[in-house]
Amino acid sequence: MKKGLMVALMVALSHIGLAQFGNLLDRAKQKTNNKINQKIDQKMDKTIDKGIDGAENAGKKKDSKAAPNTGEEPNGESGKAGPASTGNSGFKSYSKFDFVPGDKLVASEDFSQDALGDFPDKWNTNGSGEIVTLSNKDGKFLMTQKEVIFYPEWIQNLPENFTLEFDLVCSEKFNYYSGAFFVGFNTSTKIGTDFRSFARFGNGRVANGGGFETSFHPQSAGGGHGRTSFYSSFNNKEVLNNDAEQDKFREIKTSTRISIWRQKTRVRVYMDDKKVWDMPKALTEGLKLNSLYFRNDASSNENDAFYIGNVRLAIGAPDTRNKLITEGKFVSHGILFDVNSDRIKAESYGAIKEIATVLTENTDLKLLIVGHTDSDGNEGSNLELSRKRAAAVKVLLTKEFNIDASRMTTDGKGATQPMDKNSSSLGKANNRRVEFIKQ
Repeated sequence: MKKGLMVALMVALSHIGLAQFGNLLDRAKQKTNNKINQKIDQKMDKTIDKGIDGAENAGKKKDSKAAPNTGEEPNGESGKAGPASTGNSGFKSYSKFDFVPGDKLVASEDFSQDALGDFPDKWNTNGSGEIVTLSNKDGKFLMTQKEVIFYPEWIQNLPENFTLEFDLVCSEKFNYYSGAFFVGFNTSTKIGTDFRSFARFGNGRVANGGGFETSFHPQSAGGGHGRTSFYSSFNNKEVLNNDAEQDKFREIKTSTRISIWRQKTRVRVYMDDKKVWDMPKALTEGLKLNSLYFRNDASSNENDAFYIGNVRLAIGAPDTRNKLITEGKFVSHGILFDVNSDRIKAESYGAIKEIATVLTENTDLKLLIVGHTDSDGNEGSNLELSRKRAAAVKVLLTKEFNIDASRMTTDGKGATQPMDKNSSSLGKANNRRVEFIKQ
């Protein structure tokens, strides 16, 4: 390498005076040596870093599963509230995301009260599963493998308007021939006593009045994409049956946020910011759904696994405008933040956009934005965090939706004004909220 550089320099300097040539040649030699030494140092640093990382990884607890290639950065958990966030780059991709969670949060499952290695206490299954942690994801997840049906026993009697959200992750190098992951809703109340009907080749999805289910798989026949399906039935007859490719859950992106929204006969399904299904007549008018279930189909590879976490079910149609204008107060559980942070999650876009729309259409409206937390952590830190979260919402409304900052003031109450008990996942989720109060 030295010889090549020297030849190039000699040719370039051939027209320079001989008196200057000696000095330039010495400088060129020194420059070359410095460059080589710099490259050597960089190589050594990388080797040392790998050794340190390997030692750290070897010491991680056994309950933590190797992180699948989720295609996203891990969430930070500092334990402190930093400066108010000035925005979230993920919001740009969510600009067409119109999902808005239901008005009342009725179920929130983060498996925080279940022991690692156990199947969750309030769920039922015809197979097996276990609570695990993932090294690049906050919180706990329920891992299932092979063919299995599982469901939360406490979710029943779903209304005509509801939303369901959950994180879905799969293992790396998931086999094309392994079964997909399904989530379904049915009129039946007999899942726990009639698992066979809801199995891969069962008739549960068309029997007992019907319902609907949608599936997700990280591999497609053409490669490079994943696939999804949608199926609905009524009175023992098929209504809709379709499948499509998708790019939000695939080999190079093994994590996605699933959002499902039922509005009477209409069903919409989202994967992250992408609406993959929107069926205006997916369901028959007045169809009463009584159960929620999840299912893995048969696995071709014993290492293939699905993980779900952060399950949220809310009921009722969003009524942001009426609550703000008429009642003077709107409480949002749909504005979510990273753990111990004021960084707003991108899936909150639809909920914040609803607020922005009301402010845009009512130019005289002024709001007080108040943040609230659960009781976990230090009282002073929670108070500070709640204030910074409220401020982050104001900043986002100003920067993303051009709402005049002078129309909004902010405050935070920490955990001092709970609306539910802090003894359960649902209670804590209800207490973590943002309130908008008409001024």
